[in-house]
Amino acid sequence: MSALFRKDAPESLGSLANIYPSPTSLPPLSLPDSPASSKPRRRPYRFSTQCATVDNPDEKDQYGSSSVPIYQTATFKGIAGRYDYTRSGNPTRSHLQHHLAKIYSAQYAHTVSSGMAALDVITRLLKPGDEVIAGDDLYGGTNRLLSYLQEHNGVIIHHVDTTDPELVVPLVQAGKTAMVLLESPTNPLLKIADLELISNYVHRTAPEALVVVDNTMMSPYLQRPLELGADIVYDSGTKYLSGHHDLMAGVVTCNRKDISEQIGFVINAVGNALSPFDSFLLLRGTKTLAIRMDRQQRTAMMVATFLDRHGFKVFYPGLKDHPGKGTHDRLASGPGAVLSFVTGDKALSERIVGATRLWGISVSFGAVNSLISMPCAMSHASIDPAVRAARGLPEDLIRLCVGIEDPEDLIDDLENAIMEAGVTLPSPLPSITEPYTPIHGEPWSPPPLIVSNRRLSIDEPRKPTHSHWFISAPGKVILFGEHAVVHGVTAIGASVDLRCYALASHRDDGEISLHLPDLNNWEHSWDIESLPWDAVTPTRVGEDHGPLLDPRLMDAIATRALPDSVHLAQYARAKAAVTAFLYVYMILRQDGKPKPSFSFVTRSTLPIGAGLGSSASYSACVAAVNLIFAKRTSLTEPVRKRLNSEAAISYTVKHDGRRAIPNEVAEEVNKWAFIAEKVMHGNPSGVDNTVSVHGGAIAYKRAVNGSKGGMDGLHGFRSVKFLLTDSKVPRDTKRLVANVGLRLKEDPTRGADVLDAIQAISIEGFRCLSDPEIPRETLLSGLSKLIRQNHAFLKELGASHISLEEICELTDEFGLCTKLTGAGGGGCAVTLIPDDFYDDSLRILTDKLVEAGYQPYLTTVGGSGLGVNPVVGNPTPLEKEELKEAFVKEPRMNLAKWAEQQGGWLYV
Repeated sequence: MSALFRKDAPESLGSLANIYPSPTSLPPLSLPDSPASSKPRRRPYRFSTQCATVDNPDEKDQYGSSSVPIYQTATFKGIAGRYDYTRSGNPTRSHLQHHLAKIYSAQYAHTVSSGMAALDVITRLLKPGDEVIAGDDLYGGTNRLLSYLQEHNGVIIHHVDTTDPELVVPLVQAGKTAMVLLESPTNPLLKIADLELISNYVHRTAPEALVVVDNTMMSPYLQRPLELGADIVYDSGTKYLSGHHDLMAGVVTCNRKDISEQIGFVINAVGNALSPFDSFLLLRGTKTLAIRMDRQQRTAMMVATFLDRHGFKVFYPGLKDHPGKGTHDRLASGPGAVLSFVTGDKALSERIVGATRLWGISVSFGAVNSLISMPCAMSHASIDPAVRAARGLPEDLIRLCVGIEDPEDLIDDLENAIMEAGVTLPSPLPSITEPYTPIHGEPWSPPPLIVSNRRLSIDEPRKPTHSHWFISAPGKVILFGEHAVVHGVTAIGASVDLRCYALASHRDDGEISLHLPDLNNWEHSWDIESLPWDAVTPTRVGEDHGPLLDPRLMDAIATRALPDSVHLAQYARAKAAVTAFLYVYMILRQDGKPKPSFSFVTRSTLPIGAGLGSSASYSACVAAVNLIFAKRTSLTEPVRKRLNSEAAISYTVKHDGRRAIPNEVAEEVNKWAFIAEKVMHGNPSGVDNTVSVHGGAIAYKRAVNGSKGGMDGLHGFRSVKFLLTDSKVPRDTKRLVANVGLRLKEDPTRGADVLDAIQAISIEGFRCLSDPEIPRETLLSGLSKLIRQNHAFLKELGASHISLEEICELTDEFGLCTKLTGAGGGGCAVTLIPDDFYDDSLRILTDKLVEAGYQPYLTTVGGSGLGVNPVVGNPTPLEKEELKEAFVKEPRMNLAKWAEQQGGWLYV
């Protein structure tokens, strides 16, 4: 796996000669051709200039025409000339191929009669028995051709979600894998694959395998996969390259002579090379590629923002919360001009599409005219409905392909169509910051920030507005679906009002320190420069970490940074927490920037190791603090906005800080909290850290046996009171999960029935918790019954424990319903407390639980997520130490109240 972290530069390909039938050859690592040369040497032209400038030194026109002539002929006279038959070569096509090679950063370019003809030529490199790894969200024609190859040519096709490299890795096998076929973004769900990461891994694991990328959605203007490690890149020239939908063409580019020779042989043999007239049209279209795409993706961003603000689920890499946006921004210089969205109802989608006037109902994309379609009924209709469903392609999906019309006209037409379809659009809330719509797509970047009339580069880190921060994050409880979630059943998780608290303070002595009072008072300081920085491959600003931990850094921390004390028995739990803190601190380092120096102290009101998400809440605090002090987050912006707003108006509504931190900032923290969780647990589901950061409640389904996984927030969730009881019995989660799996195998029929029952309970629980109109009494009564049933099934699976059963019996005496939560076999039980349950009765119950040797905690489920509280002012060193001492010594039962009294908290 460590190969995923090595990114070697491509080797020089050497001098390459022209081959028959005349694919274009360029010198290795050559600069783009310029229309004229002079001394001293000028800098290379930018992409838009290269697009507009067509000049082939080997094909000078005898009359000096400013536009390449059309050699509309089938044959050429003479013997031993460069051209003899247009199927094998034509001057117009040679000009085009030279031009395309230049803008693709390629040594060779070939042009054929369509995009699918390009893929057909490429797949002729395969032989029976070869294995191909392809995405699960492919263009319909690609899927059709691959299915044909599998059925008739004996080629083995593996479809996988290529947005997750961990799913690709197991399928790559030397001697078997012949081709890896990628799209990014995919069509039509705009999924993002890390082309660079996958290409690097494939080439190291299976050197003979070819990485092939369909780049049609981006065009070479926005993304050049050959520069990212791909072996072959193809495009449908019908789309953006042409730009006018008046021709059909396909383009194949590569940097290897042997591949180019095989491609050229097939094209010449089957006779599907691009005609002279279509070559002329495509060459003309490429000249305006840059200016067209600038306008198209600017408008696409406006359309996507319009739909997003009105509550539609939109798929577009330009939106801040688009999955994989960080990866896409690293690989490409713009989000493109194709987006899609869902309505929740197929018939509604059909009415919207049918009601548009300016948007043309048609397949394809990339033209100057905007198009609208329903992929499942049009471009992807050839894919079996069952296959579409298995791959998560919604039947109600609408795809928009944005042209160059006036954006206000396009949005107006779309808005009218939506309302004609029967949807009442609410007025969107005003945005604090308007969406950025750049005129230039080279390179695509967020807008510069304006601060006191001084332009600040987006790459320049924002300084924390305060040198001392309180951070807190809640734990979690699994309400329904424990254990069954491992087998693909939906689980419902919610935040609890027990939290991890952290205090981070700036230091000036070049050290960082970590203090864990709740873990036997473990404490240590490091000289920052003594840490193993040589093992760090920094994650750049705006770049996602990736799916796998850096093994080199993990090993360096374990062998060169962890103090000896973590290996002592009393500090066994501290080791993982220390490693996670150091890993996130070091991986967020920025080259050329000072390394932050600060102290970090954490306390928790959560029982540690009881299955209530104590490690996830710690991870959220670690992520937030490191992002703040590394100056890589906008987490400080809500603080500034709060201070500005309170100064600007005479009255503010008391929200107690709730909903002050926007979701995009929370997601920024959540990504790094998940990395910290990976360090501590290896392969977490992501549920715990998501609940800790976002708060509230979520429904989570794990992808199992090809089924689609994911998370959904429970909107409208109302807080419910629970009693959490720590059995104080240690858990062996891995053993418990293995035992449940064994029981399911021993009696698969009954096991399937139990899993179906738990799934039904989770779905019903989801409906109850997310329905704002259900009466409160009905909600609590229904949840009680579901809790009782869920526990009975978990007990049948062998996940309970004698201590948990005793807790159930004690609470049952008071007419309350209880179930185990988390892995079971010890850990915690959760008891629903109705609104009308007497306080005296609750005190009697808690006393009985304590007498039995258990520790109860009364908490509210479904509250706020991550909280931040900057310490106002500039404390003296003595005041800093006093604050830290007060934080450490505050009794655990009073810690939450003490923290709230510090004031100024802002929450997700």
